[in-house]
Amino acid sequence: MAVPAPSASARAVVTGASSGIGMALARTLARRGHSLILVARRGEILEELAEELRTELHVVVEVRPTDLADPTAVAVLAAELAGREISILANNAGIATFGPVAELDADYERAQVLLNVNAVHDLTLAVLPQMVARRAGGILMVGSAAGNMPIPNNATYAASKAFVNTFSESLRGEVSGQGVHVTLLAPGPVRTHTPSAEEASIVDKLVPDFLWHSSDKVAEMSLDALEHNKMRVVPGTLSKAMSVAGGYSPRAVVAPIVGTFYRKLGDGEQ
Repeated sequence: MAVPAPSASARAVVTGASSGIGMALARTLARRGHSLILVARRGEILEELAEELRTELHVVVEVRPTDLADPTAVAVLAAELAGREISILANNAGIATFGPVAELDADYERAQVLLNVNAVHDLTLAVLPQMVARRAGGILMVGSAAGNMPIPNNATYAASKAFVNTFSESLRGEVSGQGVHVTLLAPGPVRTHTPSAEEASIVDKLVPDFLWHSSDKVAEMSLDALEHNKMRVVPGTLSKAMSVAGGYSPRAVVAPIVGTFYRKLGDGEQ
């Protein structure tokens, strides 16, 4: 069975919906007729997006301001989703840090794991049984090309995305033939627009413009891939190169090279 068509009772859930890929996924799902549950910390931005989608696209949109790095808040959300009809779950929320782990804020590193790993796992566990029981549903996991290799100076993020990448593809094998689609999105650099010189972050300055991918385009590609039950979608030249390097290049050679680049990102953020 394909990913369920929009219905009055079903909801598509998007985490990290207040910016970037998550916001683009919410808009794309709404354009395709899906009613939504939007999740992120910044409730005021979610409310603005919800009102836009209700007004322009006439879909039902619910807002759940939630800190997904807070296990108690995740447990509340997971319990709600387990009792709702969830047709699609887009596990998109995530954060990254750059620099040597020993020099980074330990509490923020722990929060990164709670958000990038635990919340993804908990929300998937909440909705998967109902999808299997209905023999219908779609789970989009937003992993990363960074999860394909060791990356010094991006260690916690790379390791957390390695979990998402592997969990997604393993889960896909378990539900094969049960009507549930599982697709892994492994993007490289993604942004909504090209920033001005004043707006540009250290990442914008270090990554050439031609390597960036549009968040709107990534959202379209991802949902198309989920509809067709593709295992993995890898948008952008850099993400494809990182996937190849992670799969075929000796890690002892690749890690120091990639780590040097990510150290520059860390130096730029300090």
